[in-house]
Amino acid sequence: MAHPSEAPAPAQAIPQAPQGDATDPDGESPGRSFLTRLREVFSPAEDIPATTLPPPAPAPSLVNLRRLRVEDVAVPTAEIVAVPVTITLPELVDTFRRTGFTRIPVYEGSLDRPLGLVNLKDMALRHGFSGGDLPFDLRAMLRPLLFVPESMQAGVLLRKMQAERTHMAIVVDEWGGTDGLVTIEDLIETVVGAIADEHDTEEDIPFQHERDGSWTVQAGADLEDLCRAIGHSLAAHEDIDAEEVETVGGLVLLLAGHMPVQGETVLHPEGWRFEVIEADPRRLRRLRLWPPAPDAVTGG
Repeated sequence: MAHPSEAPAPAQAIPQAPQGDATDPDGESPGRSFLTRLREVFSPAEDIPATTLPPPAPAPSLVNLRRLRVEDVAVPTAEIVAVPVTITLPELVDTFRRTGFTRIPVYEGSLDRPLGLVNLKDMALRHGFSGGDLPFDLRAMLRPLLFVPESMQAGVLLRKMQAERTHMAIVVDEWGGTDGLVTIEDLIETVVGAIADEHDTEEDIPFQHERDGSWTVQAGADLEDLCRAIGHSLAAHEDIDAEEVETVGGLVLLLAGHMPVQGETVLHPEGWRFEVIEADPRRLRRLRLWPPAPDAVTGG
């Protein structure tokens, strides 16, 4: 930008492209713009029919959104991290730091009286992390919560959260009390498996063959990779839609029909057994896969 004291330079005429049929040494018309040539390069070839394009791949594990209910993926009340509306700013900052969460529900008196949620970004913009000069008013920063019944389908809740642009819902029981909490991440993980973030521990080995013949498997491991390793397709069964399952954890959820708890065993129709050896209320983490017993293989 020119300095205000400088006079603007006189306008110069823009040279026009030559007219007529003159060509450059490569046989190209000088009148053809660079954008025209670029558009031709990236345009699909006319001799390739659109019908030859492969159909889009189906989304994995969408069946979980239809089969699971909110109560199957919700964090139990005892596991909810929430703060009272009377909390001080230093205490709230410390809670965000300790938990690593960016959204925390706020209640008055008890969890059966939730008021809304506080977003870390809202707090930081208003007060910073040193307190700032504004008086601390948690009620003024609250965002609304969704309240949903435990019987609602997971897919219905996901669409509702997308429509209302909210990330958290409180699960209520038949008497209106708080019975759990669901985040949009919980719902998405029922489709794509566990989503690792900066607060999760990265697992380098998806599965490992143990001396006793079992396999230790991370729930987010690719199902096809595991099947190749064990030499058997766990998804090739009439009761399992292979196109709906992508991860081992997704297969276990499909077979169980609910969120299994630590220590639970989930049976495969062909005799394989999945033992849940590590899980939290929201997700499966680590499994042990046992092959069928010899009598099950031989039919004895």
